[in-house]
Amino acid sequence: MTTRQPEVHTQFGRAAVRIFVANDRMNQMLIEHLDPAAWRAKPPGQARPIVAIFTHMHNVRGKWVRLTAPHLKVPPQLNRAHCTPQQARAALAESAARCAEMLAEALGGGRVERFRRDAFAPPWPVGPEMLCYMLAHEAHHRGQVCMLAHQLGFRLPNKVACGIWNWEKLWKGCGAPDRPGHATPP
Repeated sequence: MTTRQPEVHTQFGRAAVRIFVANDRMNQMLIEHLDPAAWRAKPPGQARPIVAIFTHMHNVRGKWVRLTAPHLKVPPQLNRAHCTPQQARAALAESAARCAEMLAEALGGGRVERFRRDAFAPPWPVGPEMLCYMLAHEAHHRGQVCMLAHQLGFRLPNKVACGIWNWEKLWKGCGAPDRPGHATPP
């Protein structure tokens, strides 16, 4: 296993945390504006319902934290059979906070040295790939949610469908003092 040299800069670590927080805000926006009837609606074919997608996202985040940063508190798992949108929002906020802590430690020179995305997959040295993997996983599932909502007749409002792409507003709404692409002093 090779290690990443030189150490990842803390500036990148701070940006990674803000990026993941904005990523979670996108998830929160979808749940906030999703018609409650869509939450458990049976999708066509073998697709999982929207509730299962969001519980999966939260539970996978917990797995990443448990395997990568076991010293951090792992959020309790969600059960899709009993999960409400409000419970999912709260759980996702908690798991996003733990992932942000994990990213800060991993990409800011802390005690996290390897990203373990699954117990059976080889660990990776921490770096941009870790963040990209986490974001790609969540973006994939957000796409599924948007598509299923549309297919089930619960189309999301345009302000939400477009709002998840408004990074300047997301960034600012998450408390970032600057805009994407501009460094924040330590």
